[in-house]
Amino acid sequence: MEVVAAGATLEEVFVRAAQGVLALAVDPESVEGRDVREVRAHGRTPEALLAHWISECLYLQEVEGFVCRRLELAVFDTTPRPGGEPLRLHSVVHGEELDPARHHPKTSIKAAPPGGVSIRAIEGGYEARITVEA
Repeated sequence: MEVVAAGATLEEVFVRAAQGVLALAVDPESVEGRDVREVRAHGRTPEALLAHWISECLYLQEVEGFVCRRLELAVFDTTPRPGGEPLRLHSVVHGEELDPARHHPKTSIKAAPPGGVSIRAIEGGYEARITVEA
């Protein structure tokens, strides 16, 4: 399956892409923002950063049973630094514990491999394409 997200900024594209992937498993409209979790990720390229972040969000959903209503980025650093310090982000996931009776999980999504993510500039912003397996 492929998720395509577009936005005016890289931050907007990252959030939309992650929300799109997570929505494949659980409809975010069925989730209440009762609690929060922090998710961090690093990567050497924007594509690797997005893939790692989505993988961490999927871990939160699959292993910890926490489903997402909304995502926000607290730190979004995509400026390469001398010495090869990776790009990084720190996000806050708003949601709640999975309740199968209320959330009706659709499928299990496997993490997006770094090679399964592309980001490109488009007119008016950016587009991200993420390939995942259900």
